[in-house]
Amino acid sequence: MKKSVFALVSSVLVLGAALAGCGGQSASTPPANNNNSAQTPAPAEKPAAPQVLKMNLHSEPPTADPGLAEDTTSGAVIRATFDGLTRTGEDGTPHESVAEKIDVSDDLITYTFHLRDAKWSNGEPLTAHDFEYAWKRVLNPKTAANYAYQLYYIKNAEKANKGEAKPEDIGVKALDDKTLQVTLENPTPYFLELTAFYTYYPVSKAVVEKDPKWASEAKTHVGNGPFKMESWEHKSKLVLVKNENYWDKDAVKLDKIEFSMVEDENTELSMFDNGEIDWAGSPLSSLPTDAIPALKQSGKMTTQPIAGTYWYKFNTEKAPFNNVKIRKAFAYSINRQAIIDNVTQTNQAPAMGAVPPSMNLGVDGYFKDNDLETAKTLLAEGMKELGIDKLPPITLSFNTSEGHKKIAEAIQDQWKKNLGVDVKLENKEWKVYIEDLHQGNFQVGRMGWLGDFNDPINFLELYKDKKGGNNDTNWENPQYKELLNKSALEKDSAARKKILADAEKILMEDMPIAPIYFYTNSWVKNDKVKGVIVDGLGFIDFKWGFIE
Repeated sequence: MKKSVFALVSSVLVLGAALAGCGGQSASTPPANNNNSAQTPAPAEKPAAPQVLKMNLHSEPPTADPGLAEDTTSGAVIRATFDGLTRTGEDGTPHESVAEKIDVSDDLITYTFHLRDAKWSNGEPLTAHDFEYAWKRVLNPKTAANYAYQLYYIKNAEKANKGEAKPEDIGVKALDDKTLQVTLENPTPYFLELTAFYTYYPVSKAVVEKDPKWASEAKTHVGNGPFKMESWEHKSKLVLVKNENYWDKDAVKLDKIEFSMVEDENTELSMFDNGEIDWAGSPLSSLPTDAIPALKQSGKMTTQPIAGTYWYKFNTEKAPFNNVKIRKAFAYSINRQAIIDNVTQTNQAPAMGAVPPSMNLGVDGYFKDNDLETAKTLLAEGMKELGIDKLPPITLSFNTSEGHKKIAEAIQDQWKKNLGVDVKLENKEWKVYIEDLHQGNFQVGRMGWLGDFNDPINFLELYKDKKGGNNDTNWENPQYKELLNKSALEKDSAARKKILADAEKILMEDMPIAPIYFYTNSWVKNDKVKGVIVDGLGFIDFKWGFIE
């Protein structure tokens, strides 16, 4: 997941991913590569050009703590400054990283990770105990980690997160400094993809317990990744430098990554045109919609489909969206193709369901685009059920971005013309916006989701629990929950796929969200920038980047 701060044209929470996403690998087969540095070819010697990459972050990262991160901006910084047991390579599959060897039991339940010699950026040794501490910290209810559910595949993890089991009951244990044993609830074919995701990264117990705000300043930030923080001028600039204590430092060619923080997409593109930055657009920002036709024609723009969905969330506990027919009326009356043709303009596909095509559930869609006749009928029926003859004021919220604003304006206009509804638009800075969503301070709110791994459960589980970390809609359905639980136990892939399709049908029948389109990522970059990976889930990884 990930939410994306902007992702008009796409990547977590979403900015906001490529064709088949991060292709899953059987849990019975450990990653194929015992040398993580070989995942992506790198120049044999350090290139002669200055190895400084200049990028723009569309907004201030809400956190640099892997246990608390839930958005693409934070995720990009964390992926650069941390490393997991596995790391996704250029081939889209997980490879050994901090773990140099992985043993999997015959029943696919127990994973034993054998760690290589690794250090924290402060030079202290990194051990299996750091992973155990980090995962149990995420699951501690007091941590209030919205991504805690990503660890629910581990035995007793969900129970511990809900206060129904003790930390020592959780199926993760450091057998010694170099051996981590993990016991799962059920066989999970994509578990090694999960261990490459930032919620599974280690943190230093000594650092975290010494300073609760350790991850908010460069001088106290400690990671174990290819880069470390040199400086962080909040809402202005963040600088990463090569981490000489990284276990695979010889594979890292960049000396420095300089991130500016400019919210205006036109300013960002001008900075790129002037040579002030080397990259503009996705996955860390967006390209200005007005510039896209010319960029397309010039051939400079790269567009890549990713496993993500742009949607609007309804607060199902606030009138009038406590009525399912009214939610459907608003969702059905959106002309998605017109938004793609006239606003986003980067070959997105209209979303008639929640799950992206790369996760193919074999469903063409659950409703028609721009179905005005049905929408008007449902609106009238819903208002009658609520006993009202006029809708209350409607507010549509979005976070600061030219793209989000233009999409909101288009939908505001469509709802006025199609349903006769007056809609007020509300724009907020990302950090405030996401907190308001989590607190239920909205009626309709824009969001997107990019797959954390390429499986439908990653999208569907968002709405499993009313108070789930990233639900926000306050919707819950017992039958839906039962199907998701059933899918976790189903070993036959075809049968599991049918169960998940049935679950998605319920989600679309109750319509707590209105899917808008499936993402693409679009960007322009300096031709001299090589080796930076943007994978099928929209994640960006600078580890193997270099300037030619």
